[in-house]
Amino acid sequence: MEDVLHRAPRQVDPPANKISEYFGTQVFNEDAMRMFLSEDAFLAVQQAIHKGERISRTMADQVASGMKEWAASKGATHYTHWFQPLTGLSAEKHDAFFEPIPGGRSIERFEGGMLVQQEPDASSFPSGGIRNTFEARGYTAWDPSSPAFIMGRTLCIPTIFISYTGDALDYKTPLLRALHTMDQAATEVCQYFDKEVTKVVATLGWEQEYFLVDKALYYARPDIMLTGRALFGHAPAKGQQLEDHYFGSIPERVQAFMREFETEALKLGIPVKTRHNEVAPNQFECAPVFEETNLAVDHNVLLMDLMEKVARKHDFRVLLHEKPYAGINGSGKHNNWSLATNTGINLLRPARTPKENLRFLTFFVNTIKAIHTHADILRASIASAGNDHRLGANEAPPAIISVFIGDELGRLLDELERDIKGRMSAEAKTEIKLNIGRIPQILRDNTDRNRTSPFAFTGNKFEFRAVGSSANCAAAMTALNTIVAAQLRAFKKDVDALIRKGTKKDEAILQVLREEIASSRPIRFEGNGYSEEWVKEAAKRGLSNIKDTPRALDVWVRKEVKSLYAELGVLTSKEVDARHEIELHSYTLRIQIESRVCGDLAQNHIVPTAINYQNRLIENVRGLRELFGAEKARKTSATQIRLLEEISDHIHEVMELSERMLEARKKANEIEDSRKKAIAYCDEVRPFLDQIRYHSDKLELLIDDELWPLPKLRELLFVR
Repeated sequence: MEDVLHRAPRQVDPPANKISEYFGTQVFNEDAMRMFLSEDAFLAVQQAIHKGERISRTMADQVASGMKEWAASKGATHYTHWFQPLTGLSAEKHDAFFEPIPGGRSIERFEGGMLVQQEPDASSFPSGGIRNTFEARGYTAWDPSSPAFIMGRTLCIPTIFISYTGDALDYKTPLLRALHTMDQAATEVCQYFDKEVTKVVATLGWEQEYFLVDKALYYARPDIMLTGRALFGHAPAKGQQLEDHYFGSIPERVQAFMREFETEALKLGIPVKTRHNEVAPNQFECAPVFEETNLAVDHNVLLMDLMEKVARKHDFRVLLHEKPYAGINGSGKHNNWSLATNTGINLLRPARTPKENLRFLTFFVNTIKAIHTHADILRASIASAGNDHRLGANEAPPAIISVFIGDELGRLLDELERDIKGRMSAEAKTEIKLNIGRIPQILRDNTDRNRTSPFAFTGNKFEFRAVGSSANCAAAMTALNTIVAAQLRAFKKDVDALIRKGTKKDEAILQVLREEIASSRPIRFEGNGYSEEWVKEAAKRGLSNIKDTPRALDVWVRKEVKSLYAELGVLTSKEVDARHEIELHSYTLRIQIESRVCGDLAQNHIVPTAINYQNRLIENVRGLRELFGAEKARKTSATQIRLLEEISDHIHEVMELSERMLEARKKANEIEDSRKKAIAYCDEVRPFLDQIRYHSDKLELLIDDELWPLPKLRELLFVR
């Protein structure tokens, strides 16, 4: 164990040149395109990226040829369509550029058809009933807006993944649809303020939290290896209570790992900029610069894969589970979201002039209104078995969706609501006509940071803190962009109706904003989201508090939710049903796996160890009796006998609870309805995990440390 705890860092020499010189060198970016594509092919790709225009087959052949030459110059021998099925992971099937030709020779071949479309076997990917298992055909289609890149010696082409009938089987397809809808809705609203705006993109900056654990300890913990979290383990005497890890000096071995994965990430065009120690021991965070949402999502999925590959080289394993250790901070993936125009304006950045601030308030208030109207959709988008452990725990937002905006902006909204409640003064009307001079200058960074809020405004963006660390950002971003786009459409409809009745444009905008401010007031909360008082207050306000995944997912089967997604062209009713089915099934399987691992470790590792230690104590008591006689031994062995009794009680409870958990699992497995089955696992099986853990952790404190079969949390958390 000593060698594990003091393993020397792997020495990796970083590139000698500056980051700016090797950033994006493994990406088929604009510079590479200009070098390897004809002018026509380059323009065709740019039109596809920026205007969504279709690339012709002839032009696709030219792009494929140039892409192959670029990849070959980087040493690539294979290519793959890189996609994101509903497993939560990325997927890839590699094919060689090599193709034999008559005469025993070969050529390097990569044509437009290979670039644009592939037909992977879709039978083993989750479909939620969209197609039968024997109907294996599925298609991947090139997404030009996310540039190709090279991993190892393979050219990776980001793609969508759809069924034979065109239904989305991945995370990227609905995200792209939601972003397109957002672009249309936000651009139309921007036209009220600036006719030069012709495009709006949603931006995303994620913050990836994770734990590191030594590889040797990882393989000695079957629970962590198979479920991603420690199902057993008594809290060590020192955890995070001294608050000495957060932003502390990064251990040398960890920093060596960070340097290598950051270098590889930068080569792949992932703009990682920040690294630091997080709150819990052996917990860390990295964060990039903001990017367009689709690309940011791809980069996060790629980074998670890259981190795991690099960690193995440093004898680490990365834990992305939302709550790998009980009693200390869990890990999230804060999604910092905003909207930007083609004219370079961040629509959620407070501006200097009243007119610009009216534009800011329009998007700011409509976002809050969208969250209030569709809070349950947002809650469902971050629901998972892992996140259920985290929400509402240490430094994590609660399951109640609320919005934090800070005191200053809160007062501004209150003032606007009061002033225009249908009783505008003549002076106010004059000010509105004169470029809305009554709206004051709003300063940037006018809010504190509320770590307990699941959705907080942080100066020029909203931070969606409730997303889990292992999640694909696309799920949350699809939901958020969909509901905000829907709200912007509703806003424009109301404003246009007032304008048609003769109301001046600015006055109409303010009038609708006031109504939205008043109706969305319940979702705004500035206090401690962890407190019991907030739970009671939220109930009074009519806010949902959905504490587990199966019930959070019920939102997908609501008629109004299906209609919303269908009307905006994001997901069809069939696709929504499929995702509901997949997420329920995933939840059930994860709890099922945890239950099986828990039962195995309890009955085959922990209980036998406890019995072995009991036998030692029994032999000790016998020896004392032989040495001192029964009467004297009764006094000298009293401690051992009490210990034997205590251990026996815990052994009995562990075995009894394990057997009851097994029976509960068997009953749940007989349920055919996926929702009822998931709820049975949630309500009837999952509680046994904590109950068995309680008695096991008590045994850990009673049994000889040398006999205990699992590395303890003090070893897992403080590896250097």
